[in-house]
Amino acid sequence: MNKGFFALGAVFFLGMSTQTNAARVCVFDLLGKSGEAYQVMEEWALMAKTWRTEIDLVSYQNEAQAEKDFEQGKCDGVYMTSMRARSYNKFAGSVDAIGAVPSYAIAQKAISFALDKRNRHRLSSKIGNQSFEVAGISQIGLAYIYVKDKKLNTIEQIKGKKFAVLGYDEAQKIVVKSLGGQAVLSDISDIAKKFNNGQADIMAAPAYAYKPLELDKGLGNDGAIITFPAVNMTMDLIIRPDKFSSNFGENSRAWFLSRLKSNFAVIQRIEADLPAKYKINLSNEDKTRYQQILREARMGLTKRGIYDATMMSVLKRARCTVERTNFECSLGGE
Repeated sequence: MNKGFFALGAVFFLGMSTQTNAARVCVFDLLGKSGEAYQVMEEWALMAKTWRTEIDLVSYQNEAQAEKDFEQGKCDGVYMTSMRARSYNKFAGSVDAIGAVPSYAIAQKAISFALDKRNRHRLSSKIGNQSFEVAGISQIGLAYIYVKDKKLNTIEQIKGKKFAVLGYDEAQKIVVKSLGGQAVLSDISDIAKKFNNGQADIMAAPAYAYKPLELDKGLGNDGAIITFPAVNMTMDLIIRPDKFSSNFGENSRAWFLSRLKSNFAVIQRIEADLPAKYKINLSNEDKTRYQQILREARMGLTKRGIYDATMMSVLKRARCTVERTNFECSLGGE
């Protein structure tokens, strides 16, 4: 009798431990199913089967709609830009802080740290009665400054000019205002249109956006790409952990970490395809001036609670590890 009871219990326990969950994930990619981001998530979905979760991916070329469907519970997870995902997790969302990640070496350190097991508690959050978890971070690329007129290559010349910004990112609006520019509120779905048709004189975008958004139309014959990294852009995978198998987030983050080098290799290959005729490099003096302005803005945004203070401290350490002679390394404040 007892043997039969324990045998039945063992079968029940094994059945529970191998139970497969099913989850739907909204995936934003400018290029839809043919884009790099969506293809990464297809690989991820295959791996998720080994973590006892069947994933149904839903493709979106409109990021706002992807987030809306996630908010309404139509998806159990969403893969979108970290700027938009910051409202679910400030720690991971702050990797994209203005001017905080000026090189790919620093970006790789930042993402590796954010996904480290030691930060598991920082990657979980609660909003109201809902729990969220960051299950992955990927690199999109350093966002450079696109200008319709190559003469717009100093801070002073930005004053009064129309700068397209992502309307949901308070940081961009505040920084453009502090530089004396006029913020043109946009979304990823229409920011390039505003630049291309002349509603905006300036915008920031990674190399990944150049071809799909046809930014050559906005640049024309007189435009330029100023290769100063205003911001580093990443993607966050946000999930509702209760909809996934146990330890799913930890397994997922380990997978994202394992593919980080190949992720950066793809991004740098895309960046190498940017037309050389448009590229303008700033002088070292101007770079330092920009960095100082962005540093002041970033510190102000952290005090206002927009960026996570722990992440800001980590990013400064990463910058000063890679560039020990940087002016800020002897300064406090971050």
